[in-house]
Amino acid sequence: MSMRLEARVDVAEALSYLGHAGQDLGPDLAARLERAAALCEGMAPSGMARAFPLESFACDGRGAPCGVRLRGCALELEGYDVAHHLAGACEVVLMAVTLGLGSESILRREAALNPTDGLLVDACASALVEDAANELSRLVEERARTRGLRAGARFSPGYGDLPLGIQRAFLDALGAGRALGISVTRGDLLVPAKSITAVAGLYRADAAGGPRGEDAPRGSAEPEPESAGCAEGAPRAFAPPEGGPVVPAPSARRCATCRLAPVCTLHAQGRTCHGR
Repeated sequence: MSMRLEARVDVAEALSYLGHAGQDLGPDLAARLERAAALCEGMAPSGMARAFPLESFACDGRGAPCGVRLRGCALELEGYDVAHHLAGACEVVLMAVTLGLGSESILRREAALNPTDGLLVDACASALVEDAANELSRLVEERARTRGLRAGARFSPGYGDLPLGIQRAFLDALGAGRALGISVTRGDLLVPAKSITAVAGLYRADAAGGPRGEDAPRGSAEPEPESAGCAEGAPRAFAPPEGGPVVPAPSARRCATCRLAPVCTLHAQGRTCHGR
């Protein structure tokens, strides 16, 4: 089931997407930015999420984990990075957030009328959908705590070696195509463009792996209501084949595993999108 999310445009974050480094905007540009933020505030962010038990890890010929299999779901999360990220989890949550199809017409209209206004609205919409994802994360963290679980950081297709090619199967597993109106292009991009998909691990409170304490990254998905907690027999860590490597505890997203780092404007400025 989808839900409406309360979210706001963080203007400072929107400016960071444009490479702003503290320069004076001037009254004209400041007014246009304010207008762009107001346009985006009228959009309707929504999202949904679903939890699946972590069934097993796929391994390569050397016994290294290179994928994650979910119970009751045809989707397989491919890649060494996502396997490392989800080590120690007993459940994996699939999450999707979008600004809706109405955002597409606003973005196209503004870009056609004025390139500068188009860029400003695009940046504000990006900040809005990110805030919506953070709001869903906050709600899910609260829900996870009622189950005695901890939630890990979001990890999206396109991070590290988790391919964008799983987007269609991801949406099918979650049911987000019908519920949220999200589709996938032939190039594996999401429509509406201002949409986010991500996975996050859920961890038992006494598990050795997973985030904990003040350094724990924000979670990002809502477990299914019928799940009362991770089953005693659920995998708590990766058990590699004989002689295989042990998977370390998951970490927050980081520039070292992001394929966009070489072309990222934030990275070039010595900043990150994840606050670390």
